This record gives sequence, C-alpha cells and structure tokens, in this order.
Amino acid sequence: MAVDYVRQSTDYEIVAGYLSPVSDQYKKPGLLSAHHRVHMCTLAAEQTSTWLMVDPWEALQSYQRTAVVLDHFDFEINTVLGGIEAADGTKKPAHIMLLAGSDLIATMSEPGVWSERDLDHILGKYGVMIIERAGADMDQAIDSLSRWRHNIHLIHQLIQNDVSSTKVRLFLRRGMSVRYLLPAPVVDYIEQHGLYSDDGPTASAASGAVAAEKEKGKGKDMEPGSSGFKP
Repeated sequence: MAVDYVRQSTDYEIVAGYLSPVSDQYKKPGLLSAHHRVHMCTLAAEQTSTWLMVDPWEALQSYQRTAVVLDHFDFEINTVLGGIEAADGTKKPAHIMLLAGSDLIATMSEPGVWSERDLDHILGKYGVMIIERAGADMDQAIDSLSRWRHNIHLIHQLIQNDVSSTKVRLFLRRGMSVRYLLPAPVVDYIEQHGLYSDDGPTASAASGAVAAEKEKGKGKDMEPGSSGFKP
C-alpha cells in the first residue's frame, strides 16, 4: 500500500525500507528476545519483498526513542554512504520517513504522551506515512498535529485488513493457526521454537492493541527507568 501511494500520490521514489525491531530494554510484556524478533523479521523480508530489509541496530542498543532511530538511519545512509547512487553515478541525499499504523499517530495526538521536541523532530524533519487500520479515524487523530500536516501522509486501505500482531499473538496463545496470516517461514520458526505460547494473560485483541500502542507511544519519550517524560 505504501509503495502504491508513493508512486501515485507523491514525487518520491522508494529506494528501500527497513524493519527496525525495538530493544529488549523496551520491556513491553510478552516482548520476545531481540534474537528471535530480528530473525523473524529477516525471514519475512527475505521471503516476501525485494526492497525491505532488517536493521538490527535498534534491537541491539539500550532503549532508543523513535527520533534517535530515525537519526541513525539518516546518518548511516546520508553521511556514511553519502546518499543514494543515481543511474548516472552521482549521489543524492535520501529522505528518511517513518512508516507506521494509524494507532501510532493516535498516540502522537494525545497530550502528554510524546514530547513536543520529539514530535517536531519526527514529523517536522522526517515525516510519516500512516497506514489506516480498521476502525481508526485518522483525520480526527491528526487534528492536533496540524502544524505538521504537510509531512503526514495518510494511506487508506482499499481492501480492509484487520490483522495485527496483538491478534496473532492471541491466536497463538489459544493454540489457533496463524497460517496465511504470516509468511510461512515465520510461522515455521514460531512453531519450531514454541514462541508466544505463554505470552501473558489472555485479553481481547482490540483492547490489547490499544493498550500496547499507548504504552509504545509513552515509552518513546521516557528514558529507561525514568519516572517522567522528557522535556
């Protein structure tokens, strides 16, 4: 969906995309070790995409805020590599953007969840592409983010897809099949290692998804072990 949106609605050209699993220090209940998460992301990217890759940098660090992770990609691609090589051999700077679901933008619009500094850094300097999730009101979510509206790209689902990681984990805890919800090599890896069979207490998928994403948004502005939000 994101690729189609970029081709049809922007002047950008997608060169590559990176999956960036969070650090073990994120400490979200049910979070698997970085080793397993990086491996599953790698299997999924290798089997399903010609342009997606996995960067394990974030997973191997102490907890890092989203703004810092975007800075990492910007530095590695535009400073270390010198940008993207064009057909004529010249190099051009890459524009780094965050791709996320609409539940993330909802947390960004909640007062006190994200710091103003990080919002300005993420939405102002880089920008985001937000993929619609079933039942989410994206237009309402960005009302309080209007100063960055030019850098927020809303991607509507043409075919509704309600699959989420929370629901997949719920299915696995209940011993239900997730075949065809995930790439086959990822399902095989989960079964081989017995993952997610004891992923915390059972909860409804909908309420679990909301709680997880709110916690994720809050964590982006807090240092590990801190008791308050960063200014």
